[in-house]
Amino acid sequence: MVGNEALGRLDRVKVIIFGVGGVGGWTAETLVRTGITHLTIVDADCVAVSNINRQMPALATTVGQVKVEVVKRRLLDINPEADITAIHGLYTASTAGDYDLADYDYVIDAIDSLADKALLILNATEAMRGGHTKFYSSMGAALKMDPSRIAVAEFWKVKGCPLAAALRRKFKKSECFPSHKFKCVYSDELVPNHPGYQPFSTDSASSGPDDTAMTFNKVATNGSLMHITSVFGITLASLVIRDVCAR
Repeated sequence: MVGNEALGRLDRVKVIIFGVGGVGGWTAETLVRTGITHLTIVDADCVAVSNINRQMPALATTVGQVKVEVVKRRLLDINPEADITAIHGLYTASTAGDYDLADYDYVIDAIDSLADKALLILNATEAMRGGHTKFYSSMGAALKMDPSRIAVAEFWKVKGCPLAAALRRKFKKSECFPSHKFKCVYSDELVPNHPGYQPFSTDSASSGPDDTAMTFNKVATNGSLMHITSVFGITLASLVIRDVCAR
């Protein structure tokens, strides 16, 4: 469908994904199934019971396991020759220096934490200035029901997404702005949690009782479903695939 030349480029490019939960895990699988072989995945979480409704690595048999290691095993089952680097850690102000974002052709943000997401956006858009690196970001996938409303837009043109609005407020307050335009996957839909909903943890997309979920400074407990998170993740992957094939 894409031709040998595009397949060759897919085989050569280097991609890094920050966050392999509800959105990023599906991004990683889509990329590897479509020919990406050099992939770095970064996440500090372990698989939790509440992840099973929507996350690629989450199974009854993987609960409690390090998420990036589960994802890596699955990706190598898809392509045993893939070059997969799994980093069990966070992207924060104290770890950002460990990553040379300009070394990658594509940087993908699927982070939940507002502060860490904002930092990655600033650093990744700075890396874009060299002209080699491209950056794509996922906005909020929680509290959505209709996958037909998932869309792609430049960050400052995203409408109806509370996470995008919070990021823009943060940038304006700090007077520190992304140095390059970048595309986001988002939805303008906002469905409230079901009346009477009682969160069991502070996992940003918890779906039930869970004593293994990590919070990582997430500020809310909001429901999310696989038919939304997977489409977010696959759409992110499509931005990479279409860009590589269009070159």
